[in-house]
Amino acid sequence: MSNSHNHGKASSQKVLFLALFITLAYAVVEAIGGWLANSLALIGDAGHMLTDAAALAVGAFVAWLVNKKSSTKLSFGFQRAEVLGALFNVLFMYAVVAAIVVSAIQRFYEPQEVQFGTVMLIGTIGLVINVFVAWLLSRGEQTLNTRGALLHVMGDLLGSVAAIGAGFVIWLTGWMPIDPLLSLLICVLIVISSTRLLLETLHVVMEGVPSDVNLDELRNSVINAHPDITGIHHLHVWDISSSKRAMSAHIEVCSTSDWDSVLGSLAAMVHDDFNIDHPTFQPEQKCCVDEDS
Repeated sequence: MSNSHNHGKASSQKVLFLALFITLAYAVVEAIGGWLANSLALIGDAGHMLTDAAALAVGAFVAWLVNKKSSTKLSFGFQRAEVLGALFNVLFMYAVVAAIVVSAIQRFYEPQEVQFGTVMLIGTIGLVINVFVAWLLSRGEQTLNTRGALLHVMGDLLGSVAAIGAGFVIWLTGWMPIDPLLSLLICVLIVISSTRLLLETLHVVMEGVPSDVNLDELRNSVINAHPDITGIHHLHVWDISSSKRAMSAHIEVCSTSDWDSVLGSLAAMVHDDFNIDHPTFQPEQKCCVDEDS
């Protein structure tokens, strides 16, 4: 997972709230339009958009929570809340996929007449809305939390593409099974993306070594950071959140008399080369043999 702070990008909190407002507004318009037109398809799609709005609401709340200050009980504050937000949205996405799969299978056994004109209109409008929301989220700060919310938007975006494609095929050929077939294909793509994010999220929960850090390379860089350093052990590095990375290590030195200089060199090196902004180093004095003796 990248540890960049994404300077120049919009904060995840503002982007998520804007995306939530747009998605919720469209869901309300669809629901009112469906009620006035007595269209079950419109009302159903409004319900789907509401699930996206719920996911974005969770993401926006988590983005707000992450900015709260640390306390005596939570010394790192709520940084890990973004991991919980991502985990919630991935599991929520699995539930949505399961519901779509059940519905698609039922349609194979009990084919239903699809009003291709209405489906294509809804799909086209939904596609435009979701493309814009996805663009907003992709331009904002990239965290596990925003990526979890983006999963739902991309799922709805792909659903709109499938709806347009299904409507077009039904219009040309009248072949109804294309609707559940495309739905199942979209579900496969969503499950693949969701599982990737789930594995990455669990890796952070397990405090695994960040994917862009080579532990052997880090170990060698620490040893070469200052002439007084002779070795290193108890080396650990992990992501606190998407924007904060920590490490701890025992540093073997010939003498602790120049520890301030050693510490400064180490802190600068791990920050510049490995994006580690929360290092903790414990000096351990070791007997050094004079090579000239």
